[in-house]
Amino acid sequence: MKIKLATVFSGIGAIEFAIKRLKLDHEIVFACDNGERDVTYDIEKEREIVRNLNSIDEKRKYVDNLYSSITSSKNYVEQSYLANYPQCSKNRYFQDVVLLDGRDFRNQVDLFVGGSPCQSFSSVGFQAGLEDTRGTLFYEFARLVQEINPKVFIYENVRNLLNHDKGNTWRVIKQVFDELGYDYKFDVLNAADYGIPQTRRRLFVVGFRRDLNLNDEFEFPPIQRQLHFTMKDFSINYCAEGHMTSNNAGEIQLDNVPGIPDAKYTLSQKLYNYVMKTGTKTFVQKVEINKDIARTLLKTMGNRHRAGVDNYLSFDGTENLGSVRMLTEREAHRLMGFTDDYKIVVSRAQAYKQAGNSIVVDVLIAILRNIIDTGVFEEEGE
Repeated sequence: MKIKLATVFSGIGAIEFAIKRLKLDHEIVFACDNGERDVTYDIEKEREIVRNLNSIDEKRKYVDNLYSSITSSKNYVEQSYLANYPQCSKNRYFQDVVLLDGRDFRNQVDLFVGGSPCQSFSSVGFQAGLEDTRGTLFYEFARLVQEINPKVFIYENVRNLLNHDKGNTWRVIKQVFDELGYDYKFDVLNAADYGIPQTRRRLFVVGFRRDLNLNDEFEFPPIQRQLHFTMKDFSINYCAEGHMTSNNAGEIQLDNVPGIPDAKYTLSQKLYNYVMKTGTKTFVQKVEINKDIARTLLKTMGNRHRAGVDNYLSFDGTENLGSVRMLTEREAHRLMGFTDDYKIVVSRAQAYKQAGNSIVVDVLIAILRNIIDTGVFEEEGE
């Protein structure tokens, strides 16, 4: 069994890392992420130009040159991705999902994975279809499912998508998936139920191509077990950098090797006074640090929000000035299921942002195991 994988909104490669931890034979057909760079161009004009070019490489180079001409910002997500998944060559990393031509990869992908920002479909009528969602990034994901025709897809989003715009957004998305010729199931899964000490509830949709008749074979993984770890167990203080690994079954292993985090993570007096404050006249929050299960990691955690929003630690039995610190970049990645063989190659600010934007690896591992159990990736005769 060899899984042919493709991803959009690829981020730092959560599904790729899940496959790596499970030691599964796989091929990365392509990845795509623009690194949250704000770009403006004539979408219809550029899409037509790209789709009329002859080869995949011509299309990729054209879009690369387009980006070079309209932004000087670097794609830090691409930097992290290619450093960690060298089996994805640079000529199969694409900058823009809008300009990605899925026809070039039709029937070449087993598993297609992505998410998209939550956007409203308020103007879409009751008989909604794929074309009615045009102009949204969900449209691009759905369009690529249609063009690529993968055996199975995983779509991830915030759980509030189910109630967004009074439920209209989710209704439209379901109708589009129906139109694409896929049977699908969906559920909201919390990372804390799958081995990671973080409260992070996300919506997952798993769709099987209808001709495969496998949807009834798939069930979302049940809540697996009580947590074996706390947030502090994932800290550098309790497990020095390089000592969080995974075993042959893909399960996390922590070596009891204490470490010493850099003093730069300890809050200064000014930051301490802000972070530990209960709020203002109009906004009051509960100050709580050293939580066993971390709060949801935010992509803005590097900004050091108050202690009712972000996660803070202390190890001297007090919560006094000089003892309270923020999470390190490595700890943030650990709390997303990335073991210490994941290479952090970007700045602190970018590393926090990338971790906070990711999907929790261990949730994807649980989903992927159940997908594999359907036999969808097995070749005939296996």
